[in-house]
Amino acid sequence: MLAKTSVAPGGLQGQVGAFLDTGVHTARCTGMIDPCPSPAATRTEALNRLHRFVPAAGREYASRRNYDLPDRGHPHVSQLSPYLRHRLITEPEVIQAVLGRHSATAAEKFIQEVVWRTYWKGWLEMRPGVWGAYRQGLDRVLARAEKDADLGAALARAEAGQTDIDAFNAWVRELVSTGYLHNHARMWVASIWIFTLRLPWEAGADFFMRHLLDGDPASNTLSWRWVAGLQTRGKHYIARSSNISKYTEGRHNPEWRLETGAAALEGPDHPVARPAPLGQLPQPGLRTGVLLTEEDLSPGFILDALQDQPVAHAGLISVDSRSPRPMSPLVATFTRAAMEDALARWASKLGRPAPLTPHVADIVDWARAGGVEQIVAPFAPVGPAASALAALQRALKDDGIVLVQVMRDWDRAAWPHATAGFFKFKAQIPNLIRGL
Repeated sequence: MLAKTSVAPGGLQGQVGAFLDTGVHTARCTGMIDPCPSPAATRTEALNRLHRFVPAAGREYASRRNYDLPDRGHPHVSQLSPYLRHRLITEPEVIQAVLGRHSATAAEKFIQEVVWRTYWKGWLEMRPGVWGAYRQGLDRVLARAEKDADLGAALARAEAGQTDIDAFNAWVRELVSTGYLHNHARMWVASIWIFTLRLPWEAGADFFMRHLLDGDPASNTLSWRWVAGLQTRGKHYIARSSNISKYTEGRHNPEWRLETGAAALEGPDHPVARPAPLGQLPQPGLRTGVLLTEEDLSPGFILDALQDQPVAHAGLISVDSRSPRPMSPLVATFTRAAMEDALARWASKLGRPAPLTPHVADIVDWARAGGVEQIVAPFAPVGPAASALAALQRALKDDGIVLVQVMRDWDRAAWPHATAGFFKFKAQIPNLIRGL
């Protein structure tokens, strides 16, 4: 998931939107030799990490967040991005906790990082064709790699961390072993992938999607597009040895091996933005089942929208659909564990549980067997979970079962403002905070 950094090529400080900076790490495991165990995928762990980070969320974060220090366990980031990505913990919860300790001015940089995720989601929600175009482009790249032995070998070397750029190789090994990269390292990897190794950006975005615990269709795809120069025309990100050396404290210095004069990639104009979705409201008086996806695992707001007690709940997992290629076991395990944690936590309030499943047909059978007349789910933004819910809605039609997607107030308030760049969007942050 690409996030923002305050250091960009050409001195564009504070003006770039890329990989989210609220990363996760395991303090005693850098993944440099052996794979690290996946961090606990629970809301309890998310709250513990938030509690530990809050004291550093102000000026310390602002001054040190750009340093990539895996040997120290990445001490200057919050460790929350996989939990925010799956909404085991939510953006308003994180912001409220930080503002309980720091002023909005002191915590400005961290709050902006949290809101970048909201911005990317809203931007893609109004232009869903960008996700579809990325997936079609990825299919073309993979088909070409099957026929072009040189391309296939180059992609394999990059994904194995076997290039002639030691820094790149180290970051690849860290990503594969831990499911994490610091935001600055994500930008460097993406830039080297595109402009030095000259590999298709879609394949790089897919590599990240398959290995990042916080891999997200909006943040990951749009950030790779930004590095390539496709997202903000005329602005692309060139990794430079001086920048890498400074923010790794001399651990890496690729020197002459990096391409620094490459032009931005060219592509089609952005599609015309459609209106931001508003979600739906459940119908009262219907026998209701609650359905969770990996996109939102804090369903308390669903209960607030219901007038009737749900009779059952189930989980539809779509992690394997994030890529046409196999997902990292770390990612698959984390996502499944996160969903199982949510289903277990809410069992007493959401009615009879059903086994977690990746199959739409299983959800149809569950609804039929339970006499469910209405399935209520948290709104799923553009990506595999949204596609799965669309398929479910079609499958339920013949049975007359209604599928309702309820949207959070935070998303409904924020997404309509993602009409242009982030710096127009961030002007809404004070209003969003007041809305809390």
